[in-house]
Amino acid sequence: REVDKPFLMPVEDVFTITGRGTVVTGRVERGQVKAGDEVEIVGLKETKKTIVTAVEMFKKDLDFAQAGDNVGALLRGINREDVQRGQVLAKPGSVKPHSKFVAQVYVLTKEEGGRHTAFFSQYRPQFYFRTTDITGVVELQGDVKMVMPGDNAEL
Repeated sequence: REVDKPFLMPVEDVFTITGRGTVVTGRVERGQVKAGDEVEIVGLKETKKTIVTAVEMFKKDLDFAQAGDNVGALLRGINREDVQRGQVLAKPGSVKPHSKFVAQVYVLTKEEGGRHTAFFSQYRPQFYFRTTDITGVVELQGDVKMVMPGDNAEL
């Protein structure tokens, strides 16, 4: 368990509890969090800061949660519409959202359970990140015009 690293929890679900506020649930990926900690909601939308006002596991209040725990975190001043599955709660300044990245990939062949056909620049696959999936756009690098099943490529 990575308890010594900065807090990070992918958001799996979001609830509104009448009279209390908005709760996000998820499995703490790394670090620790406790009531009173400032966190950021990062990804998919504008980054927002908030305070964790309570941490619960199985309907019991916890002093803190750490890597590996499945918890609900009550967030101060956050509306249900401000947060969604696929975002992450993180220690402020520890995570930056990105809309582009470079990847070295191996494209699985049909026999390996992968693609049957080649793809080109502007191909739009689904990317899966923690608790969300999003449609991306592939831009082939250099003079590469097409990528075949079984190829290694930089995208």
